[in-house]
Amino acid sequence: MIINFCKSKCQTNSSKRTFGLCDDPAPAKNPAYIDELNGANWIAVVENESQKQVTFTAIDNCIDIFRSDGKMKQRCDGMLTYNSTVIFVELKDRDAQGNAWVEDAIPQLKSTIESFEDTEIADNFKKKLAYISNKQHPIFKSTQQRRMDAFYDDTSYILRIQGRINLQ
Repeated sequence: MIINFCKSKCQTNSSKRTFGLCDDPAPAKNPAYIDELNGANWIAVVENESQKQVTFTAIDNCIDIFRSDGKMKQRCDGMLTYNSTVIFVELKDRDAQGNAWVEDAIPQLKSTIESFEDTEIADNFKKKLAYISNKQHPIFKSTQQRRMDAFYDDTSYILRIQGRINLQ
């Protein structure tokens, strides 16, 4: 089954210098979205110094990706695209101790990336990244380095675990 990662009804755009990515609390029924005004709601902060035109495509609750048995695959919240860069994003707002929120996010990202890489549009992107952003834990911890290295080995995507997404 061909998956359309470019559904216009799932996309919002921004060229603001700073904007946020938001997702409703679980159990979320609405897709994640860009917010340019209400910083208190932002789970991830996108820093876009050169004010590129950026597209955010909501994936979870907007793009259906099915397993071979007909059940829905795990999906990340969305992806940012601009120029030849794609950034998959999983948004969390959890105060959990330890790494449970990271462990939940990695399979969601991997599953979505695997489905994306099976499409022709994946070849349009040369720079490929993935972010796990948790509003309650916005600062990167170096203890995650081994997990990020393993993610790259599995997907060829650079994984960052932090609340700020700096567009280069």
